[in-house]
Amino acid sequence: MRIMTFALVGVLLFLVAMVVLQIFLSRRENKWAGRILPIITFGSSLVMMLNVAHTGDLWQTAGALISVFVAGNIPTAVLLAIYFACRDAQRRRKELNKMNAQDLE
Repeated sequence: MRIMTFALVGVLLFLVAMVVLQIFLSRRENKWAGRILPIITFGSSLVMMLNVAHTGDLWQTAGALISVFVAGNIPTAVLLAIYFACRDAQRRRKELNKMNAQDLE
């Protein structure tokens, strides 16, 4: 029971660290810095698809591939949402600074 608690806390800390890192990278001036983690998670979802066993029935295998792909890309979608939210806030801040500079002229 104690090991399971430590494992759960470790996984939660890892997830929080990934979100904080994504926010940090998304706020950087370089656009590609915030895209690193979503690209990594997308690649890992493709690797997970390679681990799906062929069951003999085409429809079962296709369903398994689709479900693994969708479930594997949930972190990608979350990280991309964080990226676009941070970039939108940064874009708005730049526009406000530009408008304030024009008002001073």
